[in-house]
Formats: sequence, C-alpha cells, structure tokens
Amino acid sequence: MAVAIFQTQRFPIGRLSASSGVNIETIRYYERIKLLMPPPRTQGGRRLYGEDDLRALAFIRRSRELGFSLEEIRALMRLATNGASCRQVRDIAVPRLEDIRAKLRDLKKMERALDAAVSACSGKDVSECPILDALVGADPDPRAI
Repeated sequence: MAVAIFQTQRFPIGRLSASSGVNIETIRYYERIKLLMPPPRTQGGRRLYGEDDLRALAFIRRSRELGFSLEEIRALMRLATNGASCRQVRDIAVPRLEDIRAKLRDLKKMERALDAAVSACSGKDVSECPILDALVGADPDPRAI
C-alpha cells in the first residue's frame, strides 16, 4: 500500500499580497525587520509562501488596524506561539484600548466644534464666516474679547 505525501501549497509574493491585502513592499519590509519570517526560496531566488505566512500576515495586518505598534505586534506574536497567559496579552491590549478611547474623545470634541461653526454659518459674506473664524482661532463674538 502506497502512502500519499502531501506538500503544503506554496505561492509567490504577489499571490500572498493579493490574498492578504498587504502591499508587496510592506511584506518585504516585515521580512527585513523579522516580523515575518523569510520564506524558503526557489533555486531561482523566488520567495515561496505558505498558509502559515498568510495567517501571520493577517495577524500583523489586523493588529496594525487596531493600532498596535510593530514592537507590540512582535510581542503578541511571541506570546501567541509560546503559550503565554491571556493576562500578558491583555497587558499589551489595554493601553491600545485606552489610546482608542482618548482618540474618540478628541474626535467628539472636533465634531462639536465643527458642528457649531457649520451651524452658525449664514452662507453670506466670507468676512463673517464662523467656519473660517474657528480655523484661525478667532472668536466669532466680538463681545467676548
């Protein structure tokens, strides 16, 4: 009885890029900084990636989308492969969550300020434009001076 040996499917960097949504130059950069392990190469020097590389790249991309730094991602990847505790992962994630919440507060302030300026706009003479006044830091109410 013959035993079938299956090789893992390998594919070039262009397909990895298309499958992951990550630019080819970014993939090469991640390899240079050793965030993504360099794949084996053909005798002609072409990189050949596998499913593990695609999963790692998806992890990196999603982590970047959530605001993690490259060093934080490196630490998270180490924790994921070394069987660390969820608490250690949480210790890295909590500051990111706090940063996101701070950015949301800042965005709400920006929204209120721009909404007030847009609402006060009469659409008439530019010399009386509350939006432009807000952008130069001028108080649109001269009595407030």
